[in-house]
Amino acid sequence: MARNKQRQSRHRRVRAKISGIAARPRLSVFRSLSHIYVQLIDDESGRTLISATSREVPGKSNKTQLAALVGKLAAEKALKAGISEVTFDRGGYKYHGRIKELADAARSAGLKF
Repeated sequence: MARNKQRQSRHRRVRAKISGIAARPRLSVFRSLSHIYVQLIDDESGRTLISATSREVPGKSNKTQLAALVGKLAAEKALKAGISEVTFDRGGYKYHGRIKELADAARSAGLKF
């Protein structure tokens, strides 16, 4: 099985167990080869409340540093919108590298997982 198919399978398995509500939205992460994307999703209404991407971050840095900046940006947007608690959805990726940096930066910026 191809790597992306395995990731999608893991993601479906995890998504069967977690979901986001308006009071505690799901922080969903997608990682491409060159960028990282984060969304805060209310699954009850099917709406994206907040989004942040590495395309929004100015300057040049490596992928891991970009992930940390995106996590901080997402947390700042969430806190400004009145969201302080989220459910973390790693999207089938290992909690390692860019995903871990993003989560740690979001936590240090004030989000509670």
